[in-house]
Amino acid sequence: MAKRDYYEVLGVDKNASDDELKKAYRRLAKKYHPDANPDNKAEAEAKFKEVNEAYETLSNPQKRQMYDQFGPEGPQGFGGAGGPFGNGTYTYSTGFDGFSDFGDLGDIFSSFFGGGFGSRSGNRQNGPKKGADLRYDLEISFEESFLGTERYVTINRKEICNTCHGEGSKPGTHPETCTVCHGSGQIKQVQTTILGQMQTMRTCTNCHGTGKIIKEPCETCKGKGTVRNQVRMSVKIPAGVDDNQTIVLRGEGESGENGGAKGDLYITVHVKRHRLYTRKGNNVLCDIPITFTQATLGAELKIPMVDGTEETYTIPDATQTGTRFAIKGKGFKSLNSNGRGDLIFTVQVQVPKKLTPEQRQLLTQLAKTMNEQPPIKKKGIFG
Repeated sequence: MAKRDYYEVLGVDKNASDDELKKAYRRLAKKYHPDANPDNKAEAEAKFKEVNEAYETLSNPQKRQMYDQFGPEGPQGFGGAGGPFGNGTYTYSTGFDGFSDFGDLGDIFSSFFGGGFGSRSGNRQNGPKKGADLRYDLEISFEESFLGTERYVTINRKEICNTCHGEGSKPGTHPETCTVCHGSGQIKQVQTTILGQMQTMRTCTNCHGTGKIIKEPCETCKGKGTVRNQVRMSVKIPAGVDDNQTIVLRGEGESGENGGAKGDLYITVHVKRHRLYTRKGNNVLCDIPITFTQATLGAELKIPMVDGTEETYTIPDATQTGTRFAIKGKGFKSLNSNGRGDLIFTVQVQVPKKLTPEQRQLLTQLAKTMNEQPPIKKKGIFG
């Protein structure tokens, strides 16, 4: 049987915003939830599943783009398992154990009924949690961004306690399972409403949602299972890194909870300004002063490179101030390829501020042989 159009399922226009999609989803999910339809659970469950499938696809920008292009079945039957519009599975049971397949569904129903639902909410509190990500601002010189460098940074982060190995209890003892919630961290409650009986889950007040009771806390971490340490680590800055770019060190953030993975460390690089060079893309720009004589007769110039070396470059005679020249392959290294930018220098003709009597006399004699009034370029009819 062909799938219904997802926009039709949610009752929205194809140009609906994210807020309009969510509002439509909330309304329909509440309407067709099986617990709200005790006299017709089978049909309600089918509608409920259809609404979830439509929202799961249209709320994701990438999936929505593919859906708009190919329709519900996709170019090769994407509606099936493993396709881009979802994993093709759905499990319903009282308590909403199947919500893991549909993103923030548990959070949405929490807003309806004043609490999390079933094992998903409990698992979110007691299950493995990834540690927090950390951020660090690192300032480097222009030369360091050009050549690459290695820096040491010091951060404060939460780590697993070495005394209790994260259990939070005194060595030789272990946390006990909460006898009130039996380790789930949640207490099930049934409420009678105008929609029928609604099952909700509340945080256990005995263990505060942890599912464990620690009778003898670890003296080092005071029962938290983690301690805050100061850590010094080496960071490699690649050649070519630009201002405000971020380097990610996986697993160097804070420790996770309940066996969860460590967070990541995000290092944002700030490049200091240079007195001579500026950067544009992968090109290095700079101004090079030349004399009136060099500009007139041409000259062989020594151009300083960012890495401290020099390159010889010959400019032609009659070079005008503001003329730009490029030295190929002497710019920044590309982070995504083996290519390099160029060093582009602009010549600036310097007029001498002081002349000796002899120099003045020579220039005066030169001026008599030349037309000292430069030609004026007239604008055309169109300006």
